[in-house]
Amino acid sequence: MFEDRTLQCRDCGADFVFTAGEQEFFKEKEFTNDPQRCKACRDAKRNSMRNREPFIATCAECGGEARLPFKPRDERPVYCSECFANKQ
Repeated sequence: MFEDRTLQCRDCGADFVFTAGEQEFFKEKEFTNDPQRCKACRDAKRNSMRNREPFIATCAECGGEARLPFKPRDERPVYCSECFANKQ
């Protein structure tokens, strides 16, 4: 049903194989887009996301320090871990 396909990595430009097994997995998970990065570039991106410094903001609930893995937008409130857990 599926055949291996060669794709080009958007980061490094190297060719990589999108295997039939990976395509079947993507279909089962209902992913609509093909992978854009080779395994090495995916791993590097994932590791760079893990090693980021957190953004510090003021909790909208208690006024304490909120450490976030993303830059908050001004129009949306942010909460510290404790206040966020209490909102659940």
